[in-house]
This record gives sequence, C-alpha cells and structure tokens, in this order.
Amino acid sequence: MNTVEKYRKYVNTSFLKAMEPVVVERGRGSSYVEPDGTEYLDAFSGISVVNCGHGNREVLEAAKAQMEKLVHCCSYVYHNIPMADLAEKLAQITPGRLQKTFFGNGGAEAVEGALRLAKQYTGKYEFIALTHSFHGRSLATLSVTGNAGRKKGGGPYIPGVAFAPAPYHYRSPFAQKDPKMTASLCARYVEEVIGTQTSSRVAAFIIEPVMGEGGIIVPEPEYFEELLPILKKHGIALIADEVQSGFCRTGRMFASEHYGLEPEIMAVAKGIANGFPLSGFIAVEEVADSFTPGDHLSTFGGNPVSCAAALASIAFMEREKLAEKAAVKGERVMERLRGLNGRGKIEVGEVRGRGLMIGVEFVKSRETKEPAGEQAGRLRALARERRVLFGLGGYYGNVIRIQPPLTVTDDELDRVMKVLQESIDAL
Repeated sequence: MNTVEKYRKYVNTSFLKAMEPVVVERGRGSSYVEPDGTEYLDAFSGISVVNCGHGNREVLEAAKAQMEKLVHCCSYVYHNIPMADLAEKLAQITPGRLQKTFFGNGGAEAVEGALRLAKQYTGKYEFIALTHSFHGRSLATLSVTGNAGRKKGGGPYIPGVAFAPAPYHYRSPFAQKDPKMTASLCARYVEEVIGTQTSSRVAAFIIEPVMGEGGIIVPEPEYFEELLPILKKHGIALIADEVQSGFCRTGRMFASEHYGLEPEIMAVAKGIANGFPLSGFIAVEEVADSFTPGDHLSTFGGNPVSCAAALASIAFMEREKLAEKAAVKGERVMERLRGLNGRGKIEVGEVRGRGLMIGVEFVKSRETKEPAGEQAGRLRALARERRVLFGLGGYYGNVIRIQPPLTVTDDELDRVMKVLQESIDAL
C-alpha cells in the first residue's frame, strides 16, 4: 500500500474536496521532491510558512542543537532560555509598544487567545471582523471569519460578532471607481456596524492587514486613516492577525508596518519558525497583564526547539534582508502578471499583493467580473502538471495565490510566471 492509498484508508481527509496528488519526501530551497525524484517548484511555501526556504541549514542546526539539550519542559511551569530570548526579540521587532507574548502552536490558537485577552482587558465581549476574512478553524476563530463556506456545519458560533465590509475594491459593495473612496467608505461603515449590529460592548476589531484566504486583499492606506479614529472614539482595541502576512512576507517584517499600525494585540504563526509548529499573540504590557492566574495556559506552547528555530529564522531574515528582497521581487512579479493573456478564454481581473504575497483574480470576462472559479482550479492543476505548485483562494475560489519562499530566485520566479501563462494557454 503506497502513501496515497494509506491516506485514503487511514487519514481523515473527508473535509477536503481533493488533495494534490503529490507525495513530498523532502524539500530544499523553493522545491519539493517526491520519492522518485520528481521535483516541484513550491510557489505556495506550505501556505506561506517556509519563508526562509525549505531545509534552511541555519534553522535546522539551531533546532538540532536545542534538541540535544531539551525538547520539552512545559514552558509555563518552568523557564526555558529559547522562549525568553524569542519573546524579547519579538518585543524588539514588532510595531509600537507590543511587548509580552503568549506562545502556542498554531495560528487559530494564537487568534483565539488574542480574542480572549481582548475581552479580559476591556471587560467587553463583542467583536467586529470583516467580510471575506479568515482567522482559523476553531470555534471562536470561525466565529470571526467572514466566509460561510469555511463555517458550513460548524454552528452555532459564538454570539456578539458583527461584520463590516472588507476594503475589497474589485468587488466593492459601494461600486466606487476610485479605490481610495472604496477604502474610505468601508472604514466609515464600521461606525454604522457599531450602531446597528452591536450593543456597544465591542472589545476589539480584528483584521488581517493583508487578507490571505479572502484572495490577497490589500487595503488602501485611506482605510486605516478613517478606521483608527473610529476605534479610538469607541474604546475598541485593534487585533492585527499577522499569522499569514508576518515575517517579511509582504516586504516588511509585519504587514502592519505598511500602514503605521500599532495594534494592542498581534497574532503571529506560520513563518515564525520556518515550519516548526509555533504561534503566539503579543500585546502591549497593560493589556497582557490583564490575564490573572488560571486564565490561560498551553502544554506545548513555547516549545524550546520551535523557539530556537524561530530565533534562527528571524536572524536569517534580518541578515539576508528578506523583507527588502520580497518587496523588490514582488513588484517585478506583479508587473509581469498584469501582462498575462487569457486570449478570451479566461481573463485576469486583477493582480493584487504586497511583497511575495500575491493574488491573481481570474474572471470569465473583465466586463462582467464573473468569477472563474472552476477555471482557476483547472489552471492550478495544469501548473502542477508542469511541476509548479500554486495556492487557490478567494471567496469564489478564483484567485491563484503566489506565495513562494522568500529565498526564491529570479530564475525560479521567471519559471513561475512562464508556467502560469502556459497553463492559461493550455486551458
């Protein structure tokens, strides 16, 4: 029985439409390799996780060295050195006054903890999130996720969550031609949401500074210029969900920096440890200290091996200037992507992104903007046949997501764009 057959028989994958027919034995740089030696260019980096590249030697050596010393001690019963050092480093590199981190294992755990902390600090219990958002697959994180397709069959969800329109200009409910006006109107509508959908007990507003699963939606600066005064007026804390957009992915260490955001709480995961399981939520001191004994804990959070890997990852990012490189490479890629030609069969509706967090929204017609979800799925399969792996997202499943390791070379990016055009031609 081969690996694929074992998956079918023993692994619960019934929640998936289909798995990619790829068996990954090893990874190096920007590539996955199957047992028979077939190599794929990974243009999705394990859903935006291995920012420093597969098999990064510095990260592996740091993890190995820590494994020889200590694998587990429960980092909230006893002190361990890597977790303390990592918490200090995060306080140094995150925006504003963010200072104290609680460490967990995955993104949903970090976001759920951030929601819990916001309620504890403010004494309030409601949240505002965005349509098209995605924050995780636990009960609380699905409750603040603005996509019914991700929530099917999991309710009832937690009460007290209201949704404001995402600053998604291409499909704006306000039908504005000017993206800045769309951003402004979406932000102002938060005031309407507070007045009509809540009981004025809003603890926090949660947002992905660049929205990932929703189709790589990038707010205009005007959105936050209008939003922040509204939040301040109503005493609402800001939670930045940087699970996917953090650690140099968007051309800055954190996407919040593009907008000058200084959130009270920030959730991080994915790229933090280059594939080792680790997450966290970091808060300003007075917010973090609102937890009291018994309010929170994690058995495996702050695992010393994962923390050592994270410290090595961040050191590599800073030394190799991955944020700056992602910004330059991303602009070049997006410029090329805007020239893709669908020859009337499928059209590029919009290319969006920051750094190497890029989405290409495909439509059947630029005039009607009818989503080309089925065609985008076929594009992804055709690209896989040509040994390039893309992600797929967006509310309509029509956005090809390009999020390669930040160590990707220019030649590899040329191949990504060449294969995408070839796949469009084949379709």
